[in-house]
Amino acid sequence: MPGDYSMSDVLERLYENQQALQAAIMELTLLVEEQGAQEVGGNVRGALWTMGENAGHIKQGLARLKKLDIG
Repeated sequence: MPGDYSMSDVLERLYENQQALQAAIMELTLLVEEQGAQEVGGNVRGALWTMGENAGHIKQGLARLKKLDIG
């Protein structure tokens, strides 16, 4: 099935992986913060914020790319 490996499909799956990793990292961050490592938690939250900011751009780019896909 060629459509399963189109560029937009592969990028969509990478985006979904990024979202899953963000959720997992946030769970670990909450655990670390509960143990008193507030500074570490703050650093991780900063990185997650950047990922969240970029997620919107990635999603918009994927939508445009899917419009260009043929098949």
